[in-house]
This record gives sequence, C-alpha cells and structure tokens, in this order.
Amino acid sequence: MQLLVGHHLANAYESLRSNRMRTALTVIGMTIGISSIVVIMSLSAGAAQIVSNQVDQLGGTIAVVRPGTPDRESQINTITANLSGGDMTSSLTEKDVKDIKNIDHVTAVAPIMVLGGSVSSDSSKPRNIQIIATEPAMTDVTTIPISEGQFIGTVTNDDTAVIGHQLSIDLFGTDTSVGRTFTTHGVQFTVIGVLKRQKNPINLNNVDFDHAAIINLKSGKTFNQGIASIQQINIRVTSTDKLPAVQQQINEQLMRNHRGEKDFVILSDGDLARPSAELFSTVSASLTAVAGISLVVGGIGIMNILLVGVTERTREIGIRKAIGASNAHIVWQFLIESLAMSLAGGIAGYFFGYIVAFTIARSFLTFDPVFGWSIVGAALGTSLVVGLLFGLYPAYLAARKDPIEALRQFHKFIARVLF
Repeated sequence: MQLLVGHHLANAYESLRSNRMRTALTVIGMTIGISSIVVIMSLSAGAAQIVSNQVDQLGGTIAVVRPGTPDRESQINTITANLSGGDMTSSLTEKDVKDIKNIDHVTAVAPIMVLGGSVSSDSSKPRNIQIIATEPAMTDVTTIPISEGQFIGTVTNDDTAVIGHQLSIDLFGTDTSVGRTFTTHGVQFTVIGVLKRQKNPINLNNVDFDHAAIINLKSGKTFNQGIASIQQINIRVTSTDKLPAVQQQINEQLMRNHRGEKDFVILSDGDLARPSAELFSTVSASLTAVAGISLVVGGIGIMNILLVGVTERTREIGIRKAIGASNAHIVWQFLIESLAMSLAGGIAGYFFGYIVAFTIARSFLTFDPVFGWSIVGAALGTSLVVGLLFGLYPAYLAARKDPIEALRQFHKFIARVLF
C-alpha cells in the first residue's frame, strides 16, 4: 500500500512538473481565494478580541445593563445602533439607574445615552457625530483618558462638553480647544476637556470616543423631550467575588421596575465581549461567503487542468488499465494531483493572507490580526475540500475509460497528426 501511494505521489509530481505554467496559474488561483478568507477571518478575530482585552484590563469588577432580550440578534442590533450614532428606543430608565446606585457593593454607576446629531463651530461645517449624555461617574467605570482640561463634573455647567481628539481637530483645527464653543441641536456648548486619542471605535461602550462629544445627562434629556433614553448602564462593584451577587440583585430590582418583563440583559466578564464577537463573526461569515467565489474560480482551474490532463494522458491511462490498474487506482492518481495543487494553494494562501492582513492592520486599523488554529484549519480544510470536489469529476472520467478504446483513440489521434 505504501509503495502504491508513493507511486501515485511520484506520478502526480511528474505530471504537475511537466506543465509548470498551468500548474502555477492554478495554484495562484487557489492562493488568492484562501488568502482572502484568511484576511477576513484574522482581522475579524482581532477586532472581536479588542473588547475581551478591555474587559480583562478592568479587573473583572464591571457589569453593564443593556436594553433588549438576551438573544443574539437583539444584542447585535443594540451594538449596531450605538455605533451608527442613531437613536434607539430603550427600556432602561433613570429610575433603574437610581435603584442600581442603592445596591450594596456598587461603587459607581454611569448611564449612557447615545444621541445622533450634527455639531458645528464658527470655523467648520456641520458634521454628524455621536453625542454621549452621561454622568461624572463614567470615568470610574471606563478608561477615558483626558489630554487637556477635565471631564464633566457635578459642579460644571449644563452647557459644557468634553470632545474627542479627532473631533477637536475637525471642529477647531487643533487638539487644544478648551474654552472654545460649538453648537448642536441649537444649543451652544463650551469645551472643558479634550480626550486623548483612542484610535479605536471598538469598545464595550460601542462609542467612537475620538469623534464623539460628551455632555451631561441633564442636557441630553433636553434633546429628547426631557426623557432619558438610556442605551447602557455601566456598573462597578467593590470586588470580583461580589459581582455575581450584585448582578442577581440588579436583575431582581429591574424585574420589579419593569413589572416582570425581561426587556434588559446584564453582562459581565466574558459575556461583555460576546455580542461584539458575534457581530464580527456575522460580518466575517458574510464576507467569507463573498470571498468563496474566488475559491470556485480556483476550483474550476483545477478541474480544467485535470480534464486537459485526462485528454493528453489517454495512452497512459489505457496502458495502466491494460496491465491491471483498477478504477480506484486511476481515481486516486488524479485526486492526488488535484489535492496537491489545492493544498499548495492553501498553504501559500495562508501565509500570503497574513502578510496582507498585517499590512492592512498597520496601515489603516488600530489592531493586529489574530493567529489561531481555527484559521489554519479553515484555510487548509477549505483548500482540501475544494481540491476533492473539483477533482472528482476528472478522476471519474479517467477511471471510466476502457483500456482498449483508450489505446484505439490514442492511435487514431497519432495517425491524424502524422498523416
């Protein structure tokens, strides 16, 4: 058996080597398809891991409450709405925030109300951004570094705001804009603080702080008919061992507030990163399906070169079958050639894909792609499946050839060429 496999491998090598150009072009087609999948999967995994890293940095003492049911689709819709800066109807209220503050072992609570709107200054045109209405405790439950000035506080006026680093540049042409004013929703705000550059819109708050304006909750309510439509409540507890008990108390209190309706979800630790990870998984799956079209093209290339090989090697097939080769031997001969080309394209595509992913990440993104055995398995497994599927039909045609008829066709072909 080992001798037969070695013989098949040697024949496959000689066949592919004798048609170097066709083989190389076919392998390149597979390489492009596999590298596209690797780029999408590695970058999506890198984006999803960002929130996990942020949760770990907070020390496991953070929980968040979001509106909606605990199902996957509801949480993805919540994240998408926040990232787009659009208003979203919420089941969370100011009473929920107040009651959570009164729970034992809770050290800080910060509601987040996301508003869409345009801002403008005397020197800039209106631009649509996220306007975040919250409370001073926001800095106690989330890492929001200030580069200049201060965060909104209990003693600051209602018409004051903290803006992101890039928004400061867009509005005023500088990142030192404390004391300047901008207008949103017909109200003029004075900048009292500028955030440090975040370079990352992906976080557990689903807020692009670089392009956002932060105002106090009271001001935010005036833009929403005096109602606080809260998209998220951030909570910090005294220690990690107190977190489960606090979550239970929050759940019981909110169930009472909402008259027994479970229209909210409480997340902590790994659960905080799950909705974002699922969102990126959904996006990754959609893009991978599109990238799979190039794999079909690569598979057709494999089938094409094998069909040509069946025609060119009619005499070889006839002689092998005449001296005792079975249909299975012929099938495996061509399948090995197909798998060799697809696997070579898969390996090359895996490494080339990571080169492209790192180039994109370093040039345009704020995170690196992720290495993982799942991506290795997806790349090599997909390439082998493509090689098997598109190699079966040519292998079947080769195995079906009658040895006598194959030799007769070969001699007729030679006669036509010579005479």
